Amino acid sequence: MDIIQALVYGIIQGIGEFLPISSTAHIVLAPWFFGWKDPGTAFDVALHLGTAVAVILFFYKDWINLLNAGLFHRKTADGKLFWLLVLATIPGGIAGVLLDKYMEDFKNPLLIGIMLIIIGFVLYVADIIGRNDIRIKEIGLSRSILVGISQALAIIPGVSRSGITMATGRFLGITRESIARFSFLLSTPIILADGLYHIKGLKNVPVDKLSFAVAVITSAVVGLLSIKFLLNYLRTKGFGIFALYRLVLGAVVIVAYFLR
Repeated sequence: MDIIQALVYGIIQGIGEFLPISSTAHIVLAPWFFGWKDPGTAFDVALHLGTAVAVILFFYKDWINLLNAGLFHRKTADGKLFWLLVLATIPGGIAGVLLDKYMEDFKNPLLIGIMLIIIGFVLYVADIIGRNDIRIKEIGLSRSILVGISQALAIIPGVSRSGITMATGRFLGITRESIARFSFLLSTPIILADGLYHIKGLKNVPVDKLSFAVAVITSAVVGLLSIKFLLNYLRTKGFGIFALYRLVLGAVVIVAYFLR
């Protein structure tokens, strides 16, 4: 893979991992549209490690406080939030391990187009009808578990981990900024584990070190900017623009699929 392609994939991953538009869908669609070769496991690892670095760097102070509270001050608000995040991570982790071998079967452009549209509608409806009064430290056990279960659906390209968790949170009345922050914190162990889990597949795979490094750095930098952008954006605006983007892209993908 050349440097330009590594840059493009890094940008796509950095934007798509944190905005509710599905990074996996875009990573699959890019070679389909442009006629590129599948980037393969090595670049999947690079992209996930890059976004893991982004979310860890952005929230490192939060994680230090959460870890300290979770281990030594469990009855505090941060202590409770830490263990809620741990519990909410379990469904997504189990789904990832059990369904990983079927990932290639899900990488169908028609399926991706359909899921982009469906979750786009879900996200829009959830944002419109959901209450806006529950903050991150008020989420509680049942809401955390439901958000965690919804994260398991992100194994299907086009669903989007951030998209489905944020839609679920909005249905449950969690404020936009709070569910975005909770979703990002929840994604930290999943994204990191996904990258590390697939490293084992690189043992006998030749890797272009420069392109690998470019993909990691680009996805990390763009990911940091995406997190900051979305948290600021959701303070005053809703998810409508992302839902519209999903609907338009999904329609384009479906039309392109049948024209081919």
